Amino acid sequence: MPKSPKPPPAAHRKSRPTGGHPSVLFERPRAPDVTGDIPAPDFFADLNLDQIVASITAQWEEYDLKPFLHSPLRRVEAIRYRHEVFLDLDDPKLLDGIREFAKRMKGVRAQSKLSSKLYDRFHKARWFVHAVEIYGEAVQKFAGDLTGACLKSRGLVAFREYLARYVESTDFVDLRDEAKAIAVALSQIKYSILIRQGSFTVQNFHEEADYSAEVEATFEKFKQGAVGEYLATFSNAPEDMNHIEAKILEFVARLNPEPFSRLLSYCAGHADFLDKTIARFDREIQFYVSYLDLVAKLERAGLRFCLPEVSADAKNIHCRDGFDVALALKLSGEGKPVVCNSFDLGGKERIIVVSGPNQGGKTTFARMFGQLHYLASLGCPVPGREARLFLFDQLFAHFEREEKVENLRGKLEDDLVRIRSILKRATSRSIIVLNEIVTSTTIQDETFLSQKVMGKILDLDVLGIWVTFVDELSTFGPQTVSMVSTVVPDQPALRTFRIERRRADGLAYAMAIAQKYGLTYERIKERVSA
Repeated sequence: MPKSPKPPPAAHRKSRPTGGHPSVLFERPRAPDVTGDIPAPDFFADLNLDQIVASITAQWEEYDLKPFLHSPLRRVEAIRYRHEVFLDLDDPKLLDGIREFAKRMKGVRAQSKLSSKLYDRFHKARWFVHAVEIYGEAVQKFAGDLTGACLKSRGLVAFREYLARYVESTDFVDLRDEAKAIAVALSQIKYSILIRQGSFTVQNFHEEADYSAEVEATFEKFKQGAVGEYLATFSNAPEDMNHIEAKILEFVARLNPEPFSRLLSYCAGHADFLDKTIARFDREIQFYVSYLDLVAKLERAGLRFCLPEVSADAKNIHCRDGFDVALALKLSGEGKPVVCNSFDLGGKERIIVVSGPNQGGKTTFARMFGQLHYLASLGCPVPGREARLFLFDQLFAHFEREEKVENLRGKLEDDLVRIRSILKRATSRSIIVLNEIVTSTTIQDETFLSQKVMGKILDLDVLGIWVTFVDELSTFGPQTVSMVSTVVPDQPALRTFRIERRRADGLAYAMAIAQKYGLTYERIKERVSA
C-alpha cells in the first residue's frame, strides 16, 4: 500500500502549499478548471446522451457537472488517468469517506451562504466561524481517511499528498484553532436581561441566584390535576433573529468587547478561507460519484459495466453485452428487462450496416454504438462486460428530424445538406452514426444516393454504423458488415430486439412497405375474416 509522507514537525510547519494544484480529472499539471456554459455536442439529442447526462446530474446540480460531461477527452493517457480513479473508487470504504466529506463541505457552503444573507454583523460573523469549524473538521477527517486508504491512481495520490501538507500548514492550523478558540470564548459569555415595562437592560451575569426552582416548589401545592404547558419556545433558526435580539446582542458585545472584537477581526482576515484546490477536488470528485451512482442503479437490474480498452490508432473494436443506457434507465425503472447486444469490427471492417424489420431495436443499437464511444471518451465505464473502443476526434450523428418551415428545405434536401456537412468535416479518426437517411424518396433513388454516400464514407476510412432499409449497403465492400434485427422464428411479428451479425435477407424494406399500407399477413388475415 502506498505510504503517505510523514508530516513535518510542528516547529517546522510551513504555510499553505503553493506547488501544483492536483486535479482528479485532468492529468496534465495546471489543467484549467472546466466551468461556464459549455454546450452539449450537436449529436447529444440524437443519441439520447442528453437524457443520460440529465440522469447523472439530477442530484448534483450545485456541482455544475455538465461542462465535464460535455467535454470529451482527446488523449488516451487522459482517459487512463480517469480509469485509475474509477478503479480506486471500487473501495466502498473510500467511496463512503468521499461521500461524507462531500456532505460536510455542503454544510460549509450552506453556512457560508447563510452568513452572507444575515444583516447583523455579529450574527453574520458567528455563523461564518461555524462554517470554518465544519470546514476544519471535514478536511482533518478526510485527510485521515485518505492516509489509511490504499490508493493507486495518480490523481488521488497527488491530492492525498497535497492534503497531508495542507493540514500541517500554519495557515490551516491557525485557521482551525482560532475558530475553535473564538467559539469557546463566545460560549462562555453569560449575561442577564432585566425586563421592565417598555424597556430592558442587559448586564453581565454575576452568579445571581436562580429562584425558578423555589418558585415552582412554592406553587406546586396549589396544583390541581393536569395543567397546560405555557412555556415560551424560541426558534434556533439563525435567520429568525429579530431587531430586539439584535439589540441585546449589541449590548452583550459592548459588555464583552474582547471576544467580539476578536470575532470580527477573524472574519475579516479569513474571508477567503476555502482552499481552492480542496474546493476543486470537492467538485471534480462528484463526476465519479454521480456516474457510479448511475452504474450502481443499472447493476442492481442485472446489467454490467466495464472500463474499456481505448485506442486512438487501432480500429479493431468490439463490445460484449452492450446496451442503450438511456433506454435501460427507463426500462429498469419500470421493472422491464433490457436486451443486450454485441458487435465486432476487425481487419478492414469499418461500417456496421443494420437492417431488419421496424421496431426491432435497430435505432437503439445505433444509439448504443454512439453512446459507448462517447462515454469511453469521457474516461467512464461503459455498458457491457467487455469493450475495446476507438478514441475519435469528432463524432457525427444523422437521425431523422421533422421538417422546419423556416429553413425552406424539403426533407430530402435537408438530409443531403446535413450529410454533406458531415462528410466535409469528418476525418479518418471520426465516428459516424446514421439512422435511415434519404428515406423520403423512392427506393431506387434512396439506393442510388445511399451508395454514393457510402462510397464517400469508405474513402474517409471512418468507423461508423448505418441503419437502413437498403440491403445493398451491407455488401458494398469488405469494409461493411451486415447485422440484422431478428424476430421470433415461428412468430415473425414478434421482435427479439437482438441484433445479429448475418447477411441481410432482403425483406426489411418490403416489410416496412407492407406495414405502412396494411399489407402484412396479420392485417390481410383480419380483413379476410371480417
